[in-house]
Amino acid sequence: MTTITRTEDLARFCEAAKAAPYVTLDTEFLRERTYWSRLCLIQMALPPASTEGGQGGQAVLVDPLAGGLSLQPLYDLFGHRDTVKVFHAARQDLEIFHHDAGVFPEPLFDTQVAAMVCGFGEQAGYETLVRKIAKASLDKSSRFTDWSRRPLSDAQKAYALADVTHLRAIYEFLAAELRRNGRESWLAEEMAVLKDPETYINRPEEAWMKVRTRTNSPRFLAILRELARFREAYAQERDIPRSRVFKDDAMIELASTKPASEEDLGRSRLLLRDARKGDIAAGILASVKAGLEAKDPPQPRKDEPGRPGNAALSDLLRVLLKAKADAAGVAPKLIASSADLDAIATGERDLPTLQGWRAEVFGHDALRLAAGEIALSARGGTVRVVPAD
Repeated sequence: MTTITRTEDLARFCEAAKAAPYVTLDTEFLRERTYWSRLCLIQMALPPASTEGGQGGQAVLVDPLAGGLSLQPLYDLFGHRDTVKVFHAARQDLEIFHHDAGVFPEPLFDTQVAAMVCGFGEQAGYETLVRKIAKASLDKSSRFTDWSRRPLSDAQKAYALADVTHLRAIYEFLAAELRRNGRESWLAEEMAVLKDPETYINRPEEAWMKVRTRTNSPRFLAILRELARFREAYAQERDIPRSRVFKDDAMIELASTKPASEEDLGRSRLLLRDARKGDIAAGILASVKAGLEAKDPPQPRKDEPGRPGNAALSDLLRVLLKAKADAAGVAPKLIASSADLDAIATGERDLPTLQGWRAEVFGHDALRLAAGEIALSARGGTVRVVPAD
């Protein structure tokens, strides 16, 4: 099990990868104590077929914590368009590389997304694909170990390498399947989203939209917006988890109780002790005040109770989605979310599910159903689209 700790060794491996049609990659990281993920290990494997330099099939570990190691050779490989960079569930990996160096792998292939496009269902986990495609099993005992500690054990190294060695067979199978069913362009649309910097930007002013609450009072939402804005900015600046500032349940409590002083904060049931004084306490009180005085309070969001909509149409759209997904052999989750269906039912049209390949599979008929132009009929356990009377 080769572990690369020197830049020149990484450069040598990446040059071999540039001569290969693809390279599989994965990372191990920690995020429990930081806002930004801390990269602890990179795994890479070349195709079994031989490549220049006789490194065909080689799999290596790259230790980014080794002193003096530069990842620039890897980032140069990311820009080499003749070698496909293959990941499974790439989003968190790509966020790390984008935050570290502002780069994305090109071209990119995500086997989790490809598996959903190829009919492996919504839970296309790596272990499932290893079992079904590579006909192997995984030892997951090292999954939750501390990857920042050195030296790594042999068990950790074996676990990490398995995440890229089996990935070769999975990639080759899924790439061939996409070519066979003509859905390579579908995957390309999804990869474009993964390579869009906007996917990884957490704007403090938008953080409130990710907090689930059953209260839709505009004034409550205004306070929530300001509290979430403060928490996100504070966590980013200090590189600490959001929960170390205050948790969602505490934020909802604060938006409801509207504290005006540190004495009021002391009565909170959910606020951490460190948040009841100092900079965090000052930020909370300023946020509550700003929310109370806001002249542009948010309006209820589409996933909140009380928003006008058509529940019956949402239910019909769910039936249509399931039927269309089954017919196309695509995971429904990849086509549309429940929030997307509710949004269509309320009249929204600027949605990803109504564009590109999703529109061909589902979106066009979803709009026709919403307009009353088609209906749904069940026969023999199959749902069919029929002209509306």
